[in-house]
Amino acid sequence: MLSNASKYAIRSVLFLAENSSKNKKYGAKIIAEELEIPLHFIAKLLQQLARVNVISSSKGPHGGFYTAKKNLQNNVCAILDEIESGNVFEPCFMGLPQCGDENPCPVHHIVAPFKDALLEKFKHQSISEFSREIKEDGSLLSLKGID
Repeated sequence: MLSNASKYAIRSVLFLAENSSKNKKYGAKIIAEELEIPLHFIAKLLQQLARVNVISSSKGPHGGFYTAKKNLQNNVCAILDEIESGNVFEPCFMGLPQCGDENPCPVHHIVAPFKDALLEKFKHQSISEFSREIKEDGSLLSLKGID
């Protein structure tokens, strides 16, 4: 369903939501190391997200990427809309081109409610709310340092 680019972008935005501020910025190298994401990949994604105001950035010796209050009001779909072409939840889970309610694949009725629920959460939950939920649940954005 989600490309690696989308997964990396979502994790990076959530990392910034949890750790950054206008006074505490992160470079692409630190984010790549913390999330164990290829640096060349994440640097391009972060620049792309900053261009459309999903995250903020500043240049200079104390520059880097961060999330401002306005960025935290975005939802995950704002990230997906920028990274993906088309609705990532639309394609068939099994890759069948004509799958749908009228022509279901063997797992359509199992997967469709899950995809619908995930899309609704991504549409209606802000990055700020998502970040808060991660902190409360103790979810991890990286397994770095976990043995």
